[in-house]
Amino acid sequence: MSVGSTELTTGVGSTEPAESEGTGFAGTGADRKRMRRLRRCRERGLIAPRWYAVAGPAYLAALLAVDMQGGIDRQRVLGVLTWLVLLAALRPLPALARAQALGVVAFATVGEVTGSLVWGVYHYRLHNLPLFIPPAHGLVYLSGVALARTVRARPLVLVAGACAGLWGLLGLTVLPRLDLAGAVGVPLLLVFLWRSRLRAAYAGVFLVVGALELYGTSIGTWRWAAQLPGLGIPDGNPPSGAASGYVWFDVMALLVAPALVAGSRALRPVAAERHEPDVAL
Repeated sequence: MSVGSTELTTGVGSTEPAESEGTGFAGTGADRKRMRRLRRCRERGLIAPRWYAVAGPAYLAALLAVDMQGGIDRQRVLGVLTWLVLLAALRPLPALARAQALGVVAFATVGEVTGSLVWGVYHYRLHNLPLFIPPAHGLVYLSGVALARTVRARPLVLVAGACAGLWGLLGLTVLPRLDLAGAVGVPLLLVFLWRSRLRAAYAGVFLVVGALELYGTSIGTWRWAAQLPGLGIPDGNPPSGAASGYVWFDVMALLVAPALVAGSRALRPVAAERHEPDVAL
């Protein structure tokens, strides 16, 4: 380390070069780039330990495999376990990152109830909504954010865009099931990957979701309907648009998270006043 520079620990298990006091930043051009990227991530709450990029998908893959070996009672146990894992994963993160992950859980749960239980676009093997699914969405989000911090943004976005485009094209041509409905969602993702400032996070989440969709449907944890109920539009299993549509959960969560954090901080003084004992003069 050069004289006059220090290191800044992110609080989530990684170490980044920090600015020197009073004299600006001492470090290489690459160090300055990493620092600017880290600052932007902090401002947007997009912080997660890099090892989440491996640990999160590994846990979720094992979770789905174990679920296939039992019934509803096992699903309940796995649900409690997955909530505990999510809470543990959230603990070292800043408030904004926690709010974002919990926002994804909330919006994704609404989407799950609507898409699976109400509309019937897909169904889980026991025709219910497993209790581990809502917290699993939070782990998926954190894994995607961690992947975006681990891999350089440009190649990550290019890989995600190429995978999405190829998946959509194959669904219209050579895959066993025609995937017209799924292909509709691909342009939406490509627009976000092209225009959004958060393109790297969306790319990371897309890749994690896409891998889990292919895995989950291959082992039979869930299955997508051949056509969209009531519309008759052919759909894949999984559809290419499933991972693309997941971006909407992230978009909504990122929009509401700052308000949730601000509201929580505004309530703290009120709660403190209520618990403050009266002092007789």
